[in-house]
Amino acid sequence: MRIVLLLALASSLHAQPAPYDVLLRGGTVVDGTGRPGVVADVAIRSGVIVRVGNLSTLKATTELDVRGRMVAPGFINVHSHADPRGLASAFNMLTQGVTTELLNADGGGPVDLTVQANQLRQGGLAVNVAASVPFNSIWASVNGLSDTRPDSAQRARMRTLVRSGLEAGAFGISAGLDYKPAYFSSVAEVIDVLAVAKPWRTFFTNHDRLTPESGYSSLVGMQETMTVGFGASMVPVFTHMKLQGRSQGNATRILDTMHVESQRGRWVAGDVYPYLSGQTMLVALIIPGWAQDGGVEKMRARFADSAQRARIVREADEAIAARFTGAAGILLGDDNSTLQQYMLGAQIASPGEAVVRILETRMPSAILGFGAEADLVRLIADPDIIIACDCGAASQRVAHPRFFGTFPRVLGRYVREQRVLPWEAAIRKMTWLPASLMGLLDRGLIAPGMAADLVVFDSTTVLDHATYANPTAPSTGIVHVVVNGNVALRDGKPTGAQSGRTLQRPAEGISRPAVLPAPDGVEKRVRDAFALTVGPNRPFRITAIGIAQQAGSWWSITGVGGYSANEERPFTVVYHDTDPRHGGNASVSVWLDGQYTSKPSRRR
Repeated sequence: MRIVLLLALASSLHAQPAPYDVLLRGGTVVDGTGRPGVVADVAIRSGVIVRVGNLSTLKATTELDVRGRMVAPGFINVHSHADPRGLASAFNMLTQGVTTELLNADGGGPVDLTVQANQLRQGGLAVNVAASVPFNSIWASVNGLSDTRPDSAQRARMRTLVRSGLEAGAFGISAGLDYKPAYFSSVAEVIDVLAVAKPWRTFFTNHDRLTPESGYSSLVGMQETMTVGFGASMVPVFTHMKLQGRSQGNATRILDTMHVESQRGRWVAGDVYPYLSGQTMLVALIIPGWAQDGGVEKMRARFADSAQRARIVREADEAIAARFTGAAGILLGDDNSTLQQYMLGAQIASPGEAVVRILETRMPSAILGFGAEADLVRLIADPDIIIACDCGAASQRVAHPRFFGTFPRVLGRYVREQRVLPWEAAIRKMTWLPASLMGLLDRGLIAPGMAADLVVFDSTTVLDHATYANPTAPSTGIVHVVVNGNVALRDGKPTGAQSGRTLQRPAEGISRPAVLPAPDGVEKRVRDAFALTVGPNRPFRITAIGIAQQAGSWWSITGVGGYSANEERPFTVVYHDTDPRHGGNASVSVWLDGQYTSKPSRRR
């Protein structure tokens, strides 16, 4: 009987769950701040990082030996054109190390963000998704496809839709003022509509508008983005930054402009992908705006009028010469031929005429060569420029290599091979910097209390393999990916886990530069925060503290702790010493185990 009891006891002890869900052992942890990596273990429980350090005595249900590899926060793609069907598996994104995608780029996407989020959850998510308010969709839904001025009632309706999106948890506002019909909006109209976003302290990201009146100047387009952002009290963001055509060679000039504004206290950000060709519809950026007024059928009717056709061809020729690298650099998406090949076959001398002839019966996408490598290198190296892919989770074949290669291309080619920037700087531009822009509080860093979104990669082998000829070749070197504490990619292969979430921006989140150092007295302020929000009779014990984030009088920090010894319950604390939402009073907010409390604390 004694033996039976001992065996039963041993079996019972053996059946007890391990104290942690996942342990990453012995990797070089690059925490996202830009600081040098350190060899450490990372312990995860219930989707949250709870410990970082020497954890050799601890056990977990899943233990991964990551010695000799880098461990980074999951990459955050702030410019996503994800196919909703592709998000269920997100193979092309997981193999790049991406764990979060910001949807509705370039102002496109559904106007009702609540419906969008519900539909995405129903299909299952392999990665996290967040959303921006899509300005272009709002403009078109209220004002239509034509070049007409919205009246005061229409502008009020647009403001209501913007506000509704932000109240639904949108992280910012995206636009593509280069795309019709939003192209027809004036700067004053855009500012008038978007100024409603001021209380959210968020960002305005824009595909810059290049017009014939400016000579298709990228610099003028970027200046317009800053004008709108500052006018609407938001952080301006140059999305998929390009120094196009005749603007090539001006990267230093625009970066200097950004830095001057940031030094004045008006942060300007940007994102870039590591390619010199973009992809959009052939019609979008070549056919002049007046010719697209009213939609496709009206445009084709103008093609049929000889006088209008001659003008369209002439202006299309000018757009191609000013913006792109010529007919040989334009690849048609429906038959994989170049525009130059089409011209030779049809015996057409004018690229503009060739485009018009194609669009008379077809509406293909196109890959468009636009830039210079020297500009791209400067953008990739700049500390305020985020790495993003202008891609997203795909469910079918794609034409551009950025869908499979962006993040490993930066790491393999521009960090390891060309040494354009160090590992830690590149990882910061893929993690903490985009998280700070979005206003995220608990992602983008490796620290106790942070959500367990992680990527493990081999710095000696990480590399892209996708090309324009073979755009779906997967990258190599991304070994493991963890999404909300679940292993979504293991040994380079998807596990089928659908642990992604639809994220909503917390009211306390603000768009801010990713800057250290942290404020002093962090642990005391955390304890004070719990005393203010929970009550002073239950002293809160901090087990492990995270990395403080600060922007002026605002700061936040995560960690783990509890009301008894050795508790490891995740928390997030946000202090704002001059919170505009509380009349300039100080406020404090606390999340413990995801439960939220907030209140004004004192008057300054």
